[in-house]
Amino acid sequence: MSPTAPYVLVLFYSRHGATSKMARLVAEGVEKAGLEARVRTVPEVSPETRASSPAVPPAGPVYCTEDDLRNCSALILGSPTRFGNMAAPLKYFIDGTSSLWLAGSLTDKPAAVFTSTASMHGGQESTLLSMQLPLLHHGMLLVGLPYANTELTETRGGGTPYGASHHAGTDGSRSLDPQESALCRALGQRVATLTRTLQAGATHV
Repeated sequence: MSPTAPYVLVLFYSRHGATSKMARLVAEGVEKAGLEARVRTVPEVSPETRASSPAVPPAGPVYCTEDDLRNCSALILGSPTRFGNMAAPLKYFIDGTSSLWLAGSLTDKPAAVFTSTASMHGGQESTLLSMQLPLLHHGMLLVGLPYANTELTETRGGGTPYGASHHAGTDGSRSLDPQESALCRALGQRVATLTRTLQAGATHV
């Protein structure tokens, strides 16, 4: 396990801010369950060979490092939908984690996913499912949202059993509604609660 205090890494990419707002709500849920939420983002990617992003973002969370990922107790991954898949900057970062895969650094750690879309049927579920694939390759334990969260049946926006989701609108101006917000917090809380349970069990083995 991590040599540092336990934390849940909330790692996201956000183009227009909707996914960033979801990340903050997920982090609230993590901290409600008694664990630190370490919120990190990833830089843009560019077809040019020169660097296209500053070493430190001008605002918001700092960029994720390999150590942030290696030492986390759990991971919650967030991205806007891009043609039914995660956005390129996040996938680029995940594609560069082969050394962690070889070392088994993320094996048996809880993981979950969340996404935002421009339209109601813009690929929320396919994005969430595709985001889970590299987490399975890393040997992580996937966490979804059970229907005990009644917001799943009440929602008129986002919300799936595969992870939290949000319908942001074509211009990104639609705010998270109460059900979407509650499900973001619930996802963070569930991951953190499971993480604490697994860590408590490990100390008694």
